[in-house]
Amino acid sequence: MHATRKLWTWLAIICVLSFAVLGWVGTDIYLKAPPIPQKVVSASGDLIFTADQVQQGQQAWLSAGGQQLGTVWGHGSYLAPDWSADWLHREALALREIWAQRDYGMPFAQLSVGQQGQLNSLLKAEMRHNAYQSADGTLTVSDDRAAAIREVASHYSGLFGDEKTLDVLRSQYSMATNSLPAAADRQALTAFFFWSSWAATTDRPDEADVSYTSNWPHEPLVDNTPTAGTGIWSIASIILMIGAIAGMIFFHGRHEEAGDPTPPKADPLFELKPTPSMKATRKYFYVVVGLILAQVGMGILTAHYAVEGNSFFGIPLGEILPFTVSRTIHTQFAVLWIATAWLATGLYIAPAISGHEPKFQKLGVNVLFYALLFIVVGSTVTGWIGSVGHLGNSFSFWIGNQGLEFTSMGRVWQILLFVGLLFWALLLGRGLWPALKKPSESRGLIAMVFLSALCIGGFYSTSLTWGQHTHYSMIEYWRWWLVHLWVEGFFEVFATAVIALLFTRLGLIRAATANSAIVLETIVFLFGGILGTLHHLYFTGTPTHVIAIGAMFSALEVVPLAMIGVEAYRNYKRSQAAPWVQSYKWAILSFIAVGFWNVVGAGLLGFSINTPIALYYMQGMNMTAAHGHAALFGVYGMLGIGLMLFCLRGLTDRHAWSDKLLKPMFWSLNIGLAMMVFMSLVPAGLYQAWASVSQGVWFARSPEVVHSALMEAFVWLRVPGDVVFSIGVLFLALFAFRLMTAGKRAQPVPAIAAAAQPAKS
Repeated sequence: MHATRKLWTWLAIICVLSFAVLGWVGTDIYLKAPPIPQKVVSASGDLIFTADQVQQGQQAWLSAGGQQLGTVWGHGSYLAPDWSADWLHREALALREIWAQRDYGMPFAQLSVGQQGQLNSLLKAEMRHNAYQSADGTLTVSDDRAAAIREVASHYSGLFGDEKTLDVLRSQYSMATNSLPAAADRQALTAFFFWSSWAATTDRPDEADVSYTSNWPHEPLVDNTPTAGTGIWSIASIILMIGAIAGMIFFHGRHEEAGDPTPPKADPLFELKPTPSMKATRKYFYVVVGLILAQVGMGILTAHYAVEGNSFFGIPLGEILPFTVSRTIHTQFAVLWIATAWLATGLYIAPAISGHEPKFQKLGVNVLFYALLFIVVGSTVTGWIGSVGHLGNSFSFWIGNQGLEFTSMGRVWQILLFVGLLFWALLLGRGLWPALKKPSESRGLIAMVFLSALCIGGFYSTSLTWGQHTHYSMIEYWRWWLVHLWVEGFFEVFATAVIALLFTRLGLIRAATANSAIVLETIVFLFGGILGTLHHLYFTGTPTHVIAIGAMFSALEVVPLAMIGVEAYRNYKRSQAAPWVQSYKWAILSFIAVGFWNVVGAGLLGFSINTPIALYYMQGMNMTAAHGHAALFGVYGMLGIGLMLFCLRGLTDRHAWSDKLLKPMFWSLNIGLAMMVFMSLVPAGLYQAWASVSQGVWFARSPEVVHSALMEAFVWLRVPGDVVFSIGVLFLALFAFRLMTAGKRAQPVPAIAAAAQPAKS
């Protein structure tokens, strides 16, 4: 107990210090973010853009799809261009052509090598020079550059409008015609794209040859190449990771854990009688299956748009279900169904662990269910209406689709979801309170479940920190608080603690051992995970020290994964511990799959893009998608399915249970995911990485690459994996349907105990 108290103390210290540093970094990002000029003028004094237009353009882009329609500074979808990289390349080419015609009277391509070299040198000097005057907020550009800016702006205005000559390009980008019907919004959009490109290439005032985005994107025309820090901190992070893994293995070898206890002769949960609130969670899990079906369907449609633009095998589905909407649903539902499975698990286990059913707990569980259902349906419908109807910036921000990846629902829905999560934490706390008050070996585990639940509810408040006029660098800072710390941080702590509690309750692990192990595991995970958030922010207009901190601590995120295979093997042995454990075989195998995908998806594929030098070339490419699919579904999805199966085992008639359906479900999901990742996404990502290194980010994201025969072949190679994966989803749906219908026909198994009692170790 003394050792456990010391671990809790260290956990508190690490959390306080890590969040203090993360907060300090956020303050520094706010102070040193790329300035938004009050006005952009030509040397002749002509007004080009204003600060209000830049901010309005940011809102216009987000309302048109935002991060579901290409990227800015590398964050968003993978089909349309990175608009900052695309603008930068187009402006550089336009300016060079203007000079070629002015000085030599012929196109740049027809000039001699010496003439081309002279103009290339002038181009780099012009584009990298920081002419921003902080005293009056004015950015002055040459008359020639002003002409190039107007030329590029005309292209984007037509692209987001209805210019007929750009129909083919719009189709290649899976863009709807007239994405921004209002001319003022299109004009403002070009101001935002110009500003994002200017910040990416002009030198910081206090650092030579380093732009506000640390020279991202790669663009040889203007000497946008990796900084020295990008390379040095990448090397340092790899060395640290190797050393830390060696240290963890050494520590693990020196401190042998106590063996697992002798399992009970019979299932300790066989006679568990679900309380009314526990029974009320069953409908949550059926909704989870429905959301999975919808998410997979939208994923198939979204992937197909990469080949046919706005059609699905010739059917013009893009007119009523555009790419921006299908991808929003695909990414948003992934988070929602996983979160729903975990929330329902918490509500199910609380009375089971404490042996206490609080008054009105069932009512609370039902109210929360219908509230969450209202939020999911309402946010999806209004997001679709806003996107298809082009209802404007304010509607998109408050009610429709905010255009931000993984947190796209309108602000009203975010507020409602925040209230719902706090209500969930309250319900969970009410159910666990008797167990929290009672001294026991499991109390530390129960406390970890409750504290992580509070963090899940509380940290969703970070989705409310930005407004319509917030600087884009700060939006990204707070968005990754939500996506990384909420989804990849506290939800994982919550789920890990829940699994330990379940195994303890089954008598498969010792409570004292699990108690210490979970606190230690949380320390190791959060030590790298909290500040590892910064690896998402290397090139989003942040100070250069973000690269150093993010690189070192994101490397530490990989360290605990080095021992995950040991834990997966132990879980496998536990599944063989006694004949009755076979009742939970597929739930436990799902937890083992989590270990595999943690190593492959989060570890191997994650670290392959996490170092600054790797991400410099691969940000916004399909390698990110490979990591995202393998980690989000492989780790969090399989974890959610495992928890769901565990809970449904105690909520349904055991005679209706069908391992014959779960076996093909499990193997189809995992094999299909592996096929999807390694036959399609990884090869596509490597090809784009080659294009990015050789010619620049603009080229890797261009139609020439994205719609090349090779890339489209990689897209079609998703089909076999998608088919196998979809078969697994259908078996899961059939399994859930069987439980629903069998539950209505069969009588429940007679129960002896009114509620569960804590297992003895």
